[in-house]
Amino acid sequence: MTAWGALLGALVAAGGLLVGARVRALRRPSLAARVMPFVRDLPDVGSAGRPQVSAAAGVFGPVLRSTADGVERILGGTASVRRRLERIGSAKTVHELRIEQVLWGLGAFAVAAAYGLLRTLSNPGAVLSSALLCLVAFVVGVLARDNRLSSQVKARERRIIAEFPTVAELLALAVAAGEGPVLALDRVVRRSGGELSTELARLLAEVRTGRPVGAAFDSLAARTGVPLVARFAGAVAVAVERGTPLADVLHAQAADVREAGRRELIEIAARKEVLMMVPVVFLVLPVTVLFAFYPGVLGLHLTTP
Repeated sequence: MTAWGALLGALVAAGGLLVGARVRALRRPSLAARVMPFVRDLPDVGSAGRPQVSAAAGVFGPVLRSTADGVERILGGTASVRRRLERIGSAKTVHELRIEQVLWGLGAFAVAAAYGLLRTLSNPGAVLSSALLCLVAFVVGVLARDNRLSSQVKARERRIIAEFPTVAELLALAVAAGEGPVLALDRVVRRSGGELSTELARLLAEVRTGRPVGAAFDSLAARTGVPLVARFAGAVAVAVERGTPLADVLHAQAADVREAGRRELIEIAARKEVLMMVPVVFLVLPVTVLFAFYPGVLGLHLTTP
């Protein structure tokens, strides 16, 4: 027991020395901070020349990045992850998401390690199973972050579909009032909010920077990944390029989306109706039968000689 205590104390001391050495190296002024005062006059060279990096990021950043590279090599799917990040409108890179996956895995690993430590104190023979549990927890944490990204994509698509009828009706009203598609988009974006409005604002910014309207709408269709928005973008692109009437198309698309929403609600209600029968059949019905037959059974017992 004394040897284990000495080993743990030595490990803790070595870790503290490593962290202290790294923090001291980070606090040391950089070469630019030492040279720039002699090159030109700057008001605050020390803070401007020193990189704004926290001690935790400097100490654990390289380890996290190397672990994230390992996760990338094992899991792969860079194109899929990049596509899902675009579909949720995130500015994160694939590498940043991999780092988040590593952090989620380390969090699950820490919880499993704490449980394994408590279990090992009561049962010393469970060291191997505890180590295996920690490994599984790390993998589950990494995969849970990827699953969270997929759920964010689905949730955003549902919000876009819910917002689409209102946005389409507003665009149709603006176009019917005599405004062009781009001006109508500008009016709708300034007077609405939501995921679809954010995507339309991004499209409008691309158009104003010189990108062709058709190409901008094609980019919107590819970026969102929602078939409904893809049809809407194609219709607007065709209307802008060929001069076809747009208001009727937008009204029809909004009506189709509302009808599809009603059909989906009916289907959900039908599925929930079957689920509602489960407590009725397995809970309410047995209790009702018991209340109906129990007095008769008790009466038979009382009248039996």
